Amino acid sequence: MKLLEKLLRAVFRPIEANAVTFVALYLLGIVSAWLTVPHTPSGKLYENLYLELFLDVYILCVFFMIFPGNRQKKSVSRNRHRFRYQGGSWRGVVKFLVCLVLYAIAIADVYCFEKYGSSLTPSMLMLVGETDSREAGEFLSSVLSWETLISGVGWMLLIALFHAILSFLATKLRWSPSPIFKSTTSRHRRVTYYRHEKSSDGGNLIEAILGLLMLGLLIWSVSTSWKNKQGLWRLMTLNSVGQVENEITRYHRAEQYLPVYRLAFSIRANQLAAKQVDQLIETAGKVSVDSCSYTSPTIVLIIGESYNKHHSQLYGYYMPTTPRQLEREKSWHLIKFTDVVTSWNLTSFVFKHMFSLHVLGQEGEWCDYPLFPEVFKQAGYNVTFLTNQFLTKAKDAVYDFSGGFFLNNPQLSEAMFDQRNETTHPWDDGLLRDWDQLLKEGKVSLPDTAYDASSKVENQKGTLAIFHLLGQHMNYYSRYPKKQTHFTADDYQKHRPKMLPRRKQQLVWYDNATLYNDSIVDQIIRRFEDQDAIVIYVPDHGEEVFEPGRFVICRNHSDDIDYPLAHYEYEIPFWVWCSEKYIKARPELYRQIYAARKRPMMVDALPHMLLYLAGIHTKDYHPEYNILAPEYNAKRPRMLKGLVDYDKLPRDMSSTRTAKIPKGAKKAKKDSVNFQQKNSVK
Repeated sequence: MKLLEKLLRAVFRPIEANAVTFVALYLLGIVSAWLTVPHTPSGKLYENLYLELFLDVYILCVFFMIFPGNRQKKSVSRNRHRFRYQGGSWRGVVKFLVCLVLYAIAIADVYCFEKYGSSLTPSMLMLVGETDSREAGEFLSSVLSWETLISGVGWMLLIALFHAILSFLATKLRWSPSPIFKSTTSRHRRVTYYRHEKSSDGGNLIEAILGLLMLGLLIWSVSTSWKNKQGLWRLMTLNSVGQVENEITRYHRAEQYLPVYRLAFSIRANQLAAKQVDQLIETAGKVSVDSCSYTSPTIVLIIGESYNKHHSQLYGYYMPTTPRQLEREKSWHLIKFTDVVTSWNLTSFVFKHMFSLHVLGQEGEWCDYPLFPEVFKQAGYNVTFLTNQFLTKAKDAVYDFSGGFFLNNPQLSEAMFDQRNETTHPWDDGLLRDWDQLLKEGKVSLPDTAYDASSKVENQKGTLAIFHLLGQHMNYYSRYPKKQTHFTADDYQKHRPKMLPRRKQQLVWYDNATLYNDSIVDQIIRRFEDQDAIVIYVPDHGEEVFEPGRFVICRNHSDDIDYPLAHYEYEIPFWVWCSEKYIKARPELYRQIYAARKRPMMVDALPHMLLYLAGIHTKDYHPEYNILAPEYNAKRPRMLKGLVDYDKLPRDMSSTRTAKIPKGAKKAKKDSVNFQQKNSVK
């Protein structure tokens, strides 16, 4: 029994020795978690917050016990009580430093959430790294403003003040009872302390009971937190940004529920990104172009977003979602390709593969090869990049960070682009205005435009314009102006009569976004109709909007890919539009494009097609990856996520493996809006 009592007292000892710190840090974790709950319909507090936080703070208190405690100085008796003044200790110093760091991180996290609408993220940390001294001073002045002090940051400071006062009272001025009676002889003094020790047996029993309670809470907290701790460990030990992104798409992904976890993850993500950026910079310095014939003087690449091919009227959808594209196809200027898949169903992965001359199956990684805009710029093309997504912003999620970190690196951006936009827009028509402004200012030059005479572009031999749209990205209702709403729920009564109203509303929003996207794409083409130009349209991946027999909204990121999943999320629309001048000047190339329309293709090989259209000759170009070339390898395995060969999937649309909702998601299924936001990633 004595041994058990000692063990239980030992369990309680870390909290007893660090009582004030334990209470203050536990309170800090709870308040910071409440203050950073996202202001969205699906935003909620981490369900295991209280138990996992107890475990984390307890482990921290155990860590403090490693260091020597306070040294007691000479006691001074006063009447019937005694004050003992405590000296300094390593434990006190370590606790002070650790708490100082934790409070600073929590204050920064809450401030960023209230100021920018986002807690600490890799993109936020990247922005901090790019901040100069003037901006840092402005940041500090805003943190210390009265408006900030009365916000959530004030609560953090109040907890810190509470912690400091109690720590002073508890550690610098400790109260303890005096002996039962006084004596001057050493023998009596020994009796005195013996009796005092005996009188503390009741206290030992209380400590043992509290230890038993702590042990029960520890077992409970460990059992409920184990999976999340495993997930956090996996997240922090991965070796690439891509692996990190793949990890956080898991349904049971790790919850970074504390500011210190979010900061640690952000630091790790930036470290991994820096490695790939360094490799890309080294590769960029080795880009060489043997020759360029400028076969296509103006090339326009439109990159769409979350485009379900089977919601395109151009590909047989029952709703008129792409009337303008359909009209252009009838004029033979637009050639649709019928067998194209994407390599991933995540924007960032697709961008890395789409921009790099590396294709899946080649040796090395994507960052070991040049990025195609670098090659175009080296060849003499004026390269413009207009994106409505990948501009570094404080609110960027890890998906945006992973997709945009290499595009936003100053050195790489300069190597790739001559011009790019500086702001994003609520809708994609803002990119049209950006392009028109560049033309007006003479920063881009087209042979047959009124702005050509005032062009400021020197030694330009060709133009490459890249438009990166928001397209049909979640949330669908915010991807088009409400005044351009065309479809309503009643329009689907014939084709989806049994569809639940909430799901049908998602479908209505998505198809309206698709129709709006059709108008944007058409407006882009209109700006090049009088040019010797070619336009290529390709989205990053597909999307699911409660397709027949399935419960999926957005995307399913399972590695278990069957044909229904591939059909909706990996099959994508892909088409090429040629102007009248282009067709007349290059009839043979036009025939090559038309002849290739039924060939199988995966978008990781797109850069090789672009180099061919431009007439760029470089050692990194491979005709076997160019869908227009006679040497094209149509039998190259099209590996989805690098795991599954699309062409070997059984064409069975009755499969329901990926249609099943993951365990624990039944509550989310009841509310389709919450379910879609819980599973939506780029």
